[in-house]
Amino acid sequence: MDQKSGENKAQIVYFSHGGGPLPILGDPSHKAMVDFMTRLPSQLTKPDAILVISAHWEESAATLLGAQTPPMFYDYYGFPDEAYEITYPAPGSPELANRIVGILNKNNIQTSIDPQRGFDHGLFIPLKLMYPQADIPSIQLSLLRGLNPSAHLALGKAMRELMKENILVLGSGFSFHNLRAYTGQVLGAPDPANDVFQNWLIDVCTSPMTQSEREKRLAEWEKAPSARYCHPREEHLLPLHICQGMADKPAKLIFDDQILGKRAVAFLW
Repeated sequence: MDQKSGENKAQIVYFSHGGGPLPILGDPSHKAMVDFMTRLPSQLTKPDAILVISAHWEESAATLLGAQTPPMFYDYYGFPDEAYEITYPAPGSPELANRIVGILNKNNIQTSIDPQRGFDHGLFIPLKLMYPQADIPSIQLSLLRGLNPSAHLALGKAMRELMKENILVLGSGFSFHNLRAYTGQVLGAPDPANDVFQNWLIDVCTSPMTQSEREKRLAEWEKAPSARYCHPREEHLLPLHICQGMADKPAKLIFDDQILGKRAVAFLW
């Protein structure tokens, strides 16, 4: 797709990646998510590379996956054997990883490259649904230990230079992530406490307001209604902060449906 010089080419998506390998294993409570992810590439320009911010990787410094051919990292347990036979043989991109390190260092953000870590399920589950050919170079970026929301907004803002490139940035988390609430629930039963938080997220990410106001609200996300019910620990929310910090504009709501019986949302910038 031809784009004018200086026009942003990068595409940014935050979505909920489901419960471990269940989307690939045919779990019926993931049907809406699977349908969404298989259709999502039709809304996007095919990227030259994919950067995934996975909720399942935390480091003291912002760490990039640096392997040329990343192995699989099955970071879940207790599933059938077939869950450990899933493959996603996409190439890595050490060149992009090194470039992002340079950009972050220029913005005084401590970085590292991990040359051995493999693709975790925050990458290989959604990408196997979206791009099953596994032909797009893909890398991961870690969250920062301590899970400071302002630090993750700053991490996104530091990467705005990448907006001029034809890359796809995926914040791979889950907009509702209270594991206890999934246990023993009636699938799809009303959950007003979750609804009020999802509605808050939609409002903050999509409504007209200044970027500084948007970032302030996200930095203070714990003040949102039902915040700690929906995120007893916030690692599945913070990929959103990186995405919003990088995008520097309002998002479009592209998914609002049930996953594992709980309402979850996704955004596109």
